Parts: sequence; C-alpha cells; structure tokens
Amino acid sequence: MSESDRRISLTTDSLLLIVGLSLILLMLWQLRGLILILMSAIVLAASIAPIVNQLEQWRLPRWLGVLVAYGGLLAILTGASLLVGPLVISQIQTLLRQLPNLVERVELLSIDIAEQLDLQDSPLLPQLVNPQEVAGWVINTSQQLLRQSYGITRGILGGFFSVVLGLLLSSYLVADSKTLGRGFVRLFAAPWDDRLAALLGPVGQRMGAYIRGRVLVSLLLGIAIALGLRTLGLGDYAIGLGAIAGFTNLIPFLGPFLGAIPALFVALAQGDSAWLFLWVLLLFVIIQNLESYVLDPLLVGAAVGIHPLYQLLAVLGGVQLLGIVGAVIAPPWIAGGALLLERLYLQPKDLAKQGLPSEATQP
Repeated sequence: MSESDRRISLTTDSLLLIVGLSLILLMLWQLRGLILILMSAIVLAASIAPIVNQLEQWRLPRWLGVLVAYGGLLAILTGASLLVGPLVISQIQTLLRQLPNLVERVELLSIDIAEQLDLQDSPLLPQLVNPQEVAGWVINTSQQLLRQSYGITRGILGGFFSVVLGLLLSSYLVADSKTLGRGFVRLFAAPWDDRLAALLGPVGQRMGAYIRGRVLVSLLLGIAIALGLRTLGLGDYAIGLGAIAGFTNLIPFLGPFLGAIPALFVALAQGDSAWLFLWVLLLFVIIQNLESYVLDPLLVGAAVGIHPLYQLLAVLGGVQLLGIVGAVIAPPWIAGGALLLERLYLQPKDLAKQGLPSEATQP
C-alpha cells in the first residue's frame, strides 16, 4: 500500500470514528431524560443498599428486604406529606399571594432608611435598592430552574411516571446488585475487570453515605429554621420558609444562600425596622455555621473526598445541564468518580514512583 493510500485510509477511519462518536453523543442527548432517571436511581439505590444488606444479614431474603426498605421509605414520605404537606403548601401559597404587598412594604422601608440617611435625592438609590427587581429575579430564577428540571423528564411520560420509574429501577438495582455488578465488570478486559469489581462496593458506599448525610442534614436544618423563624415572630410563614430552606440545602454551596433569600425578604417586609431582618440573618448565620462545623463533619464527613472547588464546579455543571435535580445528584457521582480515579490511577502511579507493586486491586 502506498503512502497516499495509507493517508487516505487513516483519514477515512478518523472520519468514521468522528461520525460514530457524534451519533452516540446525539443518541445520549436524546435519551438524557432516561439517563437522568437512571443516574438518580443509582444514587437512591446506593443510599438504601446498606439497609437491605443489614436485613439480609438478619436472615431476611434479599427481595423481601427490598420490599421492607422501600415500603418503609414510601410510608415515611407519605406520612410526612399528609402531616406537614398541606401546611407547607398553604403557607407558600399565602406567601406568594402576599408577595406584592411585601414588595411594597420593602420599598417603603427602603425609602424610610434613605430619608434617615439623607440619601433620598441620590440617583444611586434606585439602582442599589430595588425590591421589585430582586423579587422578580428570585421568582424568574426559581421558575427557570424548575422548568429546566421538569423539561428534562417530561419527554418520558411526565414527572409522576419518572418518579415511579426511578423507584422501580433503584429497587431492581438493589435486589440484583451482585448479578448486575458482575455483568458490568465483564465488559472490561483483564486486569481492569477485577479492579473494578473490587471497587464497586466502596464506590456505592461513598455515594450512598453522601446522599444519606445530605438528606439528614437538610431535614435537621429545615426544622431548626422553622422553629427559629416561629420564635422570631414569623409563624405565618415559618414552616413554609423552613421547608424551602431545607429543600434548597440539598444543593451544596448554593442551596443555603437560595434558602435564606425568601426568609430575609419576608423579615424585611414584616418588621417595623431592620431589627427583625438582622435577627433572621443572625439565625441563618448561626445555623449554617452549625451545619458546616458540626452536622456536616458528623453526618456527611469526607464522603465526597474531593476539593470543594471541584464540588462547586460539579454543582454548577449539574444545574446548567439538568436543573435542580442535576445539582443534587452531581456530587455523589463526582464522589464515586473521585474514588475510582484515586484507586485506579493516582495510587498506582504513586506506588510506581516508589518502586512498589501496585495495590489497585485492593478495595
């Protein structure tokens, strides 16, 4: 074969490779709704698997342990929805109905503060303090995130079907995890199959530990904020604002700030002075510090195992691609990927530099 033929053959192969990869990426993009559900199901399965494993150690058949674990989860969610759900929805609806009045009160308060500081004639005041624009930005941003999250899954058959499908997939993953794991690692050549098989358990443990800790921390934080706001005199909205803060706290880094904005806005509108706003701000600062220095180390620990900057980038990327759901499930996936990178590449590389045999196959 001549040199020109080899160049043409290489160019043709490269072109076919590019076309094939492009088709695969296009297919994955079209199936992004299903991929999101599968990723969420894997995270949920990793969170519930330790409970099923414990039930199996107690001589309970694995399929029955799956039924007990998921039945208990559904019972807890249903009970909480029936007990607290109506009140949370009622308070949030009341807050939305009162939003125009709250915006007007914030405007009047800002004008009063400007008069006390002799800034009422300053041309910078409308640019620095514009409650309508702030409220509009919060509402538009929230709506955009919700539409993006819903738009990812609506192509399958709707949000309800997606939740049911995710639960079914995760339960099947837990029930038949060993068979599925063996089938997955068989796709890789030796010695990578044995190395991956040894790491499936630790990866699942790290992903599950993170999401369990995150949910528990958010639940405690939501309850603490609701009680604190009720004590400060915002009882009409305390549970609703606490639920918002707890839900947004599932999103690392960005969630605490997003959850504090509605409560601070209501405090500024409800108070006759800035003192209520300052007390609510102090409440959020204290609770966030308790979360950062007490709850997170105890309940989440080093489950992610990567630098906070990379975690933040993962959250931002998850929001950009998949909305709120992506921000929640991105960190556990990054945690699992970081463990694979550490055990399969970084540790063997360091051992090779020291002239020691590789321990990549150890869990």
